[in-house]
Amino acid sequence: MKYLCLAYYNPADFAAMAPAEVQALVSQCPPKDKELKATGQLRLSASLGEPEQTIRIQPRGGKPKVTDGPFTEVKELVGGFFIIEAGSRDEAVRLASIHPAATLGEQVGWYIDMHPIGFFEQYSGKPA
Repeated sequence: MKYLCLAYYNPADFAAMAPAEVQALVSQCPPKDKELKATGQLRLSASLGEPEQTIRIQPRGGKPKVTDGPFTEVKELVGGFFIIEAGSRDEAVRLASIHPAATLGEQVGWYIDMHPIGFFEQYSGKPA
């Protein structure tokens, strides 16, 4: 099973940190990322652009409407994502727990939401 892991952060908490503190925190990330990649079960990993570059596309009157973003009702934003493949939920949790957002950055609100990935075929009655 594949899992989409969304890595969140609190931009206000980051902005409140001194540049040296930010550097000390983010410099710990590459070794953690390397450890996760070394498992061979990481399928994709990426950071997202700045929130001000976000756009929303949503249906309005049967047509797509494009609006500038960001749009969020919470103080945390998704800063990146990764996809892992694991044989069980427990294994997926173990793998996701290697990611920097699971072990570092408590002071900036880092955390991960992990979602099993389904495919539209599962709703069509056809084999995936």
